[in-house]
Amino acid sequence: MNRILLTAAVAALGTSAAAQELQLYNWGDYTSPEMIEKFEAETGIDVTITDYDSNDTALAKVRAGGHGFDLVVPSANYVQIWVEQGLIQELDLARLPNHANIATEWVDVAWDPGRTHTVPWQWGSTGVAVNTSAYSGDINTSDIFLDPPPELQGKINVVPEMNDIINLAIMHEGGEPCTEDLELLRRVRDLLMAAKPHWITMDYDSEAKLSANDVMAAATWNGPTMRARLNNPPVAYGYPREGYPMWMDSVALLTDAQNVDEAYQFMDFIMAPENAAMISNYARYGNGIAGSDAFMDEEMKTAPEIVIPEEHRAAGVFLPTCPASATEIYSQIWTELQG
Repeated sequence: MNRILLTAAVAALGTSAAAQELQLYNWGDYTSPEMIEKFEAETGIDVTITDYDSNDTALAKVRAGGHGFDLVVPSANYVQIWVEQGLIQELDLARLPNHANIATEWVDVAWDPGRTHTVPWQWGSTGVAVNTSAYSGDINTSDIFLDPPPELQGKINVVPEMNDIINLAIMHEGGEPCTEDLELLRRVRDLLMAAKPHWITMDYDSEAKLSANDVMAAATWNGPTMRARLNNPPVAYGYPREGYPMWMDSVALLTDAQNVDEAYQFMDFIMAPENAAMISNYARYGNGIAGSDAFMDEEMKTAPEIVIPEEHRAAGVFLPTCPASATEIYSQIWTELQG
């Protein structure tokens, strides 16, 4: 009898220990180590972070099953795909008291009305970065990487994120995101193929390349550009007047999550203003949580990469979820571009 009780007790301890963990599936170099340390210290939950490099990579991995993740961080234009495919579950808002901290403009969003399936992580834009010591002309144009001036040719990095880059090219050509206009898309394909010889790399790490002067320009996100500028002051961020993508990445609870209680604790934790600010101070993006500005680094409060100048705001467009038929065409263009 004692042996049975002892075995049961050991099993119970093992279950308890296993429950104190969380598996976060997130974009690379996007999670504040300081914030994670604070969460682990306050909750006793051990967080494991697995990186991915694109929305499509994350979607394919989870859809395949057997992944073991609890939380994922899809971009706005992918959220409805996750919902429709039953990969993420509706949230129990009663378990998220800090849900009330979501800034008003980020609650009733088109991709998740009322925030029933996601909570904010960070938001930003996709534009161009330029080392102004190499090029002193106008940087608020996608011509920087699509029809680059001689000073930048052969010195450009392009982040290999299909939806961002193709939609920058679509807007450059006067189209709307998710267009299926075949004549316009032929121009987009030709434009990208003609531009590619002027790029030196298609790589996610624009920050390091801009910081080290390995490239003089990039099609990239605002966060890495700010991080590069802090290392290398001549780096500046441009908002293409032809149009540029806006986005928000949000945390979602996977339908097959094993550590649900821990996931809810984490989601609530990151909606506390001081904790949301830790994420932003690390990755250099806005976060969507009211009151977090008070905890931001001073340089974040006025950074031109974070606070979009008034004259450039109208050109920013939140990418919608494209129909499968449009995505198929874009994928064909993208495969050819990467060939």
